Amino acid sequence: MTDFLNSPIGVLALTVAQALALLVPILVAVAYLTWAERKVLGAMQMRRGPNVVGPFGLLQPFADALKMLMKETIIPSGASRGLFILAPMLTFILAMMAWAVIPVNDGWAIADINVGILYLFAISSLGVYGIIIAGWASNSKYAFLGALRSAAQMVSYEVSMGFVIVTVLLCVGSLNLTEIVRAQENLWFAIPLFPMFVIFFISTLAETNRAPFDLPEGESELVAGFFVEYSSMSFALFFLGEYANMILMSALTTILFLGGWYPPLDIAPLNWIPGPVWFALKVAALLFVFIWVRATFPRYRYDQLMRLGWKVFLPFSLVWLVLTAAFLKLTGLLPA
Repeated sequence: MTDFLNSPIGVLALTVAQALALLVPILVAVAYLTWAERKVLGAMQMRRGPNVVGPFGLLQPFADALKMLMKETIIPSGASRGLFILAPMLTFILAMMAWAVIPVNDGWAIADINVGILYLFAISSLGVYGIIIAGWASNSKYAFLGALRSAAQMVSYEVSMGFVIVTVLLCVGSLNLTEIVRAQENLWFAIPLFPMFVIFFISTLAETNRAPFDLPEGESELVAGFFVEYSSMSFALFFLGEYANMILMSALTTILFLGGWYPPLDIAPLNWIPGPVWFALKVAALLFVFIWVRATFPRYRYDQLMRLGWKVFLPFSLVWLVLTAAFLKLTGLLPA
């Protein structure tokens, strides 16, 4: 058995098994996040939400999936067929690929590489291509305008997110996501770096095109944004990709600022709860805030969105980065 696991086929089989063990729960979580959002929004707006398909509406995600599968995929006559089909696949695949380096417990990562943060930077940077390709390949001016707005928005907020992450890396001295969590065993970074935590979380709202920054999907101005020409499963892949990115960004926020799999205090009975459960609870709490924000705040104007990113978040995160570096240097706490 050991010889088989050490062989190339054994290594490949083990990697595939690890990937499925992580991706299948994520796909189920994505499906039920749509149900949870509708339930929470319903409660906040004094409605019932899904309550017909199955007990408490729990089978609603499966009914939605079946409906999408049964619908016809319509490709506009002037569209670039290959790119039109590729765009939603690219968006969804990239959202899944990013999970390869996410540790849900100590040593529980498909690829515990030393440059995990750089890998996530690369994947998130590629995500904008799916949206641009979708807008251009649709051969629709409305879709193309939505794609351009989305690309500008994602690129703008990635800059401030980058400075926030560099601030965390200064405190840790490693690009490894597991090491970042281990550095928070006694104190979560959300406490000393609270302003950066707030900036990072708001930037994740903009990065995932969520309200109040859902300008790319501005129904009143752009019909439905970059995916206006999409239907059936091609639309569903965009839809699932957005929700998968919500879970991914919540997981990344948990790793960078909320101590990953560590409990709030290392005392009984908190430390009796397994690490993956704590990780899932923190991700669920952040996802609840995603939904809460959607139900609470009106949509920003595009000039307000850009002003917040370039004139508020960018200078503030840069100044905080410099102050953090100076503090660590002067106190001798800068990691070697």
